[in-house]
Amino acid sequence: MAASSFHIHLSPLKHQRLSHAPELSPNTRRPSFFFIPKAFTETEPPGNGVSINGLLPVHYAEEDPSPLPSGLREDSMPSHVAVIMDGNRRWARMRGLPAGSGYEAGARALRRVVDLCCKWGIRVLTVFAFSSDNWMETDFLMGLFDRGLRNELQHLIRRKVHISVIGDCTKLSKPLQVLLSEAAETTKNNSQLHLILAVNYSGQNDLVQACQNIAQKVKDGLIEPEDINKFLLERELETNCTEFPNPDLLIRTSGELRISNFLLWQLAYTELYFTNSLWPDFGEDEFVKALRSFQQRQRRYGGRSS
Repeated sequence: MAASSFHIHLSPLKHQRLSHAPELSPNTRRPSFFFIPKAFTETEPPGNGVSINGLLPVHYAEEDPSPLPSGLREDSMPSHVAVIMDGNRRWARMRGLPAGSGYEAGARALRRVVDLCCKWGIRVLTVFAFSSDNWMETDFLMGLFDRGLRNELQHLIRRKVHISVIGDCTKLSKPLQVLLSEAAETTKNNSQLHLILAVNYSGQNDLVQACQNIAQKVKDGLIEPEDINKFLLERELETNCTEFPNPDLLIRTSGELRISNFLLWQLAYTELYFTNSLWPDFGEDEFVKALRSFQQRQRRYGGRSS
């Protein structure tokens, strides 16, 4: 059954146990859809609250949105932006750096985008943090993800970010599962921005588990087959954790022109923006370009243009 709001969503699908693979070399081309922060130098002020693995969350008043950059209209800002953060490895390879340096640079890009969403009043940001197709390099990626989340968590709490996790977390290490669960629970009352981390996520599996849940309800006599419609199916998808489950805008970096099994149902009427910029280079200027492109389009949701 789909998990309730604000908690980690664990898929009921049965998965074959996979062996851990050795770390791949920096030159191996893999989609890099996740943020791997390093410890940042800025000092977070002390706070009070529930400890998360030794970290004390900081509680701040919600900040007012900042004035928008020139050319953006407040009444046309997207409520929900989704991002496929691609190009971390390529960025590092082009500079002769190890792959981990690319993910650290990608972490800084994610921090910039989170901060801009908070400043500009965007309500939901969903990022493809780790695809279910990345398991060939599980030890390398999960180690980076675990360390990165621990190092970045204070900044997210400081920004009043509410964290949710979607995807099949059963293959993650137990410490990482606990960290994600505690982060989601501790931040569930934050309201500046809802950050949804898609971790070991598959759009196809999301649809399958939703259909399985509906089939079970029919079997149990809770609903009739004729009761099944798109609204019922949407309620069973893992993005039911947010008020705005369907992204208004999807951004993909690194020049790739595909959605890679990400939010397949939810992207039905989403505006797509593809950029050649690698994720670590994605900053305010590129984000503004994406938002301007979004605001120049006429959204028809399958209808004809007026």
